[in-house]
Amino acid sequence: MIDALLTLPPPALQTGDLARLAALHYGVTGTLTPLTSERDLNHRLTTASGESFVLKLSNPAEPAAMTAFQTAALQHVAGRSPTPRVIPALSGQPVTPTPHGALRLLTWADGTPLHATTPSAAQRGAVGRALATLTAALADFTHPAADHILLWDIKQVPRLAPLLAALPNAALRDQASAFIQRFTADIAPQLTTLPTQIVHADFNPHNLLTAPDDPTKITGILDFGDMVRTPRICDLAIAAAYQIDPADPLQSLAPLIAGYHAILPLTQPETALLHDLITARMIATLVITGWRAARYPANAAYILRNAATARAGLAAFAALDPTRASAQFADACERVPP
Repeated sequence: MIDALLTLPPPALQTGDLARLAALHYGVTGTLTPLTSERDLNHRLTTASGESFVLKLSNPAEPAAMTAFQTAALQHVAGRSPTPRVIPALSGQPVTPTPHGALRLLTWADGTPLHATTPSAAQRGAVGRALATLTAALADFTHPAADHILLWDIKQVPRLAPLLAALPNAALRDQASAFIQRFTADIAPQLTTLPTQIVHADFNPHNLLTAPDDPTKITGILDFGDMVRTPRICDLAIAAAYQIDPADPLQSLAPLIAGYHAILPLTQPETALLHDLITARMIATLVITGWRAARYPANAAYILRNAATARAGLAAFAALDPTRASAQFADACERVPP
């Protein structure tokens, strides 16, 4: 079954209608500026006094339980991680149902997007620590909707097989097919033995903000839309997939892993699977975005924003000896983070 949230376009609603909903349910008025999103309709709302919020209209296909799940997670980690705060509606409720989708108002997070900064070892260490801090804050969070099926979840890699036809490159298609078969037979059974919890599951540079005067300081963590219960190590693998320097993939990931491990210690079975799980995320990125871009060509530039990074990282990882990679990941855990 294909995830319905990935087969439907974002909701369409005129700016004036959104402004009226914001005023009616939150008592807030101002200028609305569109923000990019894969499946929701998001706007920055700036009031006459200069205060900013995020007005978020969820995709109508998103079940109410999933919206409640994401909202409750933000409330759970508030004050323990640099995440947006949920602004209650005039009704006192954190989520407002509308005929167009669930409406929420969040605080605006200032900062420079990580993808617009120059990567460094110190920054990668900061990303690792920020991820581990958030994951630790979520460790005692539970919710009935946490076990939903999401194609982006690494443990769901076997479900990508029907989408391989969307890859125009035959060699990449064959590589992805062979990996999915090996994942199903060898990797998936090992995942069931690892620590599992609710995680952010999309720690990519477009979802992270840095201080304008210090790109090594993480000031904002955005977009909880891919949150799911999954093996905890999958969250680090996702972050790592976006931090690879193809010129030196293992050395570039060492600070990220060391930073994470300093706060949330990794186990040997987790580090042993990290190479394969990072590979899995890059393959998922190429398969899912290729499939979605073909369905929604008008939004292809946004959907494919991470495809080039995934292609380069996948090529670099394919050239590595997995045993050597696992040894270096384990060694990184013994290093002092930058």
